[in-house]
Amino acid sequence: MKHLMPFIIVIVFFILIAIFILALYNYRLKKRIIDAGPLDETGLKFLARLSGSGNEAVKWGLLLLSAGIGFVVLEYVPFSAEDSPAPYGIEMIFIGAGFLLYYLFLKKQKDSDTL
Repeated sequence: MKHLMPFIIVIVFFILIAIFILALYNYRLKKRIIDAGPLDETGLKFLARLSGSGNEAVKWGLLLLSAGIGFVVLEYVPFSAEDSPAPYGIEMIFIGAGFLLYYLFLKKQKDSDTL
Protein backbone atom coordinates (compact mmCIF):
# COMPACT_ATOMS: atom_id res chain seq x y z
CA MET A 1 0.00 0.00 0.00
CA LYS A 2 2.94 2.33 0.66
CA HIS A 3 4.06 2.19 -2.96
CA LEU A 4 0.52 2.98 -4.12
CA MET A 5 0.05 6.10 -1.98
CA PRO A 6 2.08 8.57 -4.15
CA PHE A 7 0.10 7.46 -7.20
CA ILE A 8 -3.21 8.00 -5.40
CA ILE A 9 -2.10 11.43 -4.16
CA VAL A 10 -1.20 12.52 -7.70
CA ILE A 11 -4.58 11.35 -9.00
CA VAL A 12 -6.45 13.18 -6.23
CA PHE A 13 -4.42 16.31 -6.90
CA PHE A 14 -5.31 16.31 -10.61
CA ILE A 15 -8.97 15.60 -9.84
CA LEU A 16 -9.09 18.59 -7.50
CA ILE A 17 -7.51 20.80 -10.16
CA ALA A 18 -10.07 19.57 -12.71
CA ILE A 19 -12.97 20.29 -10.34
CA PHE A 20 -11.63 23.79 -9.72
CA ILE A 21 -11.26 24.47 -13.46
CA LEU A 22 -14.78 23.18 -14.17
CA ALA A 23 -16.25 25.37 -11.44
CA LEU A 24 -14.38 28.39 -12.76
CA TYR A 25 -15.54 27.86 -16.34
CA ASN A 26 -19.13 27.20 -15.25
CA TYR A 27 -19.06 30.49 -13.36
CA ARG A 28 -17.67 32.34 -16.39
CA LEU A 29 -20.29 30.78 -18.67
CA LYS A 30 -23.16 31.70 -16.34
CA LYS A 31 -21.82 35.23 -16.04
CA ARG A 32 -21.61 35.61 -19.84
CA ILE A 33 -25.15 34.29 -20.28
CA ILE A 34 -26.54 36.67 -17.66
CA ASP A 35 -24.56 39.65 -19.02
CA ALA A 36 -25.85 38.95 -22.56
CA GLY A 37 -29.26 40.35 -21.66
CA PRO A 38 -32.78 39.09 -21.09
CA LEU A 39 -33.20 35.32 -21.20
CA ASP A 40 -35.93 33.36 -22.89
CA GLU A 41 -37.40 30.09 -21.59
CA THR A 42 -34.66 27.97 -23.19
CA GLY A 43 -31.91 30.11 -21.70
CA LEU A 44 -33.45 29.91 -18.24
CA LYS A 45 -33.67 26.11 -18.44
CA PHE A 46 -30.05 25.89 -19.58
CA LEU A 47 -28.90 28.20 -16.80
CA ALA A 48 -30.83 26.17 -14.20
CA ARG A 49 -29.31 22.92 -15.51
CA LEU A 50 -25.84 24.47 -15.51
CA SER A 51 -26.26 25.60 -11.91
CA GLY A 52 -26.95 22.04 -10.81
CA SER A 53 -29.89 20.42 -9.18
CA GLY A 54 -28.95 21.43 -5.64
CA ASN A 55 -28.42 17.80 -4.67
CA GLU A 56 -24.63 17.94 -4.68
CA ALA A 57 -24.45 18.05 -0.89
CA VAL A 58 -26.70 15.00 -0.62
CA LYS A 59 -24.64 13.11 -3.20
CA TRP A 60 -21.31 13.81 -1.52
CA GLY A 61 -22.78 13.21 1.91
CA LEU A 62 -24.06 9.77 0.94
CA LEU A 63 -20.83 8.83 -0.84
CA LEU A 64 -18.58 9.93 2.00
CA LEU A 65 -20.84 8.28 4.57
CA SER A 66 -20.84 4.97 2.71
CA ALA A 67 -17.06 5.15 2.15
CA GLY A 68 -16.55 5.84 5.85
CA ILE A 69 -18.75 2.92 6.82
CA GLY A 70 -16.69 0.78 4.43
CA PHE A 71 -13.48 1.80 6.20
CA VAL A 72 -15.00 1.02 9.58
CA VAL A 73 -16.05 -2.43 8.34
CA LEU A 74 -12.51 -3.01 7.04
CA GLU A 75 -11.21 -2.66 10.60
CA TYR A 76 -13.20 -5.75 11.62
CA VAL A 77 -12.58 -7.94 8.54
CA PRO A 78 -9.49 -10.16 8.77
CA PHE A 79 -7.36 -10.08 5.62
CA SER A 80 -3.73 -10.26 4.59
CA ALA A 81 -2.57 -6.69 4.08
CA GLU A 82 0.17 -7.72 1.67
CA ASP A 83 -1.63 -9.99 -0.78
CA SER A 84 -5.37 -9.56 -0.45
CA PRO A 85 -7.52 -7.46 -2.79
CA ALA A 86 -10.38 -7.80 -0.27
CA PRO A 87 -10.07 -4.24 1.13
CA TYR A 88 -10.43 -2.72 -2.33
CA GLY A 89 -13.46 -4.87 -3.10
CA ILE A 90 -15.16 -4.17 0.21
CA GLU A 91 -14.61 -0.43 -0.14
CA MET A 92 -15.89 -0.43 -3.73
CA ILE A 93 -19.03 -2.29 -2.61
CA PHE A 94 -19.76 0.37 -0.01
CA ILE A 95 -19.07 3.25 -2.41
CA GLY A 96 -21.31 1.56 -5.00
CA ALA A 97 -24.02 1.25 -2.36
CA GLY A 98 -23.67 5.00 -1.74
CA PHE A 99 -24.16 5.70 -5.45
CA LEU A 100 -27.16 3.38 -5.48
CA LEU A 101 -28.70 5.19 -2.50
CA TYR A 102 -28.17 8.52 -4.27
CA TYR A 103 -29.82 7.16 -7.42
CA LEU A 104 -32.80 5.96 -5.41
CA PHE A 105 -32.99 9.34 -3.68
CA LEU A 106 -33.07 11.15 -7.04
CA LYS A 107 -35.66 8.73 -8.42
CA LYS A 108 -37.89 9.22 -5.38
CA GLN A 109 -37.48 12.99 -5.63
CA LYS A 110 -38.31 12.94 -9.36
CA ASP A 111 -41.41 10.81 -8.72
CA SER A 112 -42.61 13.19 -6.00
CA ASP A 113 -42.05 16.20 -8.33
CA THR A 114 -44.29 14.72 -11.03
CA LEU A 115 -47.26 14.25 -8.67
